[in-house]
Amino acid sequence: MRSIIKLFALSACMGVWAFSGGATFGQVPFERDQFQTAQGPLEITFIGHGTLMFSWNDRVIHIDPVGQYADYSKLPKADLILITHEHGDHLDPKAIEQILKPTTSIVLNPNSAAKLGKGKAIKNGETIEVLGISIRAVPAYNTTAGRDRYHPRGRDNGYVLQFPGLSVYVAGDTEDIPAMKDLTGIDIAFLPMNQPYTMTPAQVASAARVIRPKVLYPYHFGDTPTQELVALLKEERGIDLRIRKMK
Repeated sequence: MRSIIKLFALSACMGVWAFSGGATFGQVPFERDQFQTAQGPLEITFIGHGTLMFSWNDRVIHIDPVGQYADYSKLPKADLILITHEHGDHLDPKAIEQILKPTTSIVLNPNSAAKLGKGKAIKNGETIEVLGISIRAVPAYNTTAGRDRYHPRGRDNGYVLQFPGLSVYVAGDTEDIPAMKDLTGIDIAFLPMNQPYTMTPAQVASAARVIRPKVLYPYHFGDTPTQELVALLKEERGIDLRIRKMK
């Protein structure tokens, strides 16, 4: 982990609160980080595995909400829900119902839309604007031989969320694919790390060197030893690696 002094130095240049404490929402505390956009702070709550919650401009964005990782009856209702794909650790209809309100927007890949029976389906390469946020669906798939059955090419989504002055990449379940070279100007990246389903630490390090986010969060990492990634990137300048409770 970076020292607190170093993190506060980064805060001064990026408008980042390195760690803003825990939020309980009536359950086990969740870690939170805060980043500055051109229109106010973006707060990221780390729910677990591939599940996140963003708060921005008094709006709440849930990403792959799953009841295994939180009691969604106690979490804030959603203004926007993003679903990367239809696997049970990413698409949980019950959790979604608990955070829906009449005005909630749901953006998801076509297979998830078919399974859920609602929402706006977008495919790789398509962009939609919701709540003043540009959301671009990008490819997410396996490349290792024999593993494409988990996440075949063209089916699932990662998302690039463009907030005013801040770009966030949530990769979904993917390996280090060629399309990552097209991801430029990424401020914050969430990259999955648990083969056989997603990436090894070496693949995450390779992807990080291609994307070059200012802040990198490995997530969806299960029992993969995060210290391997720390070692691989320890000499890498300009990428702030942060480990949160995202097994």
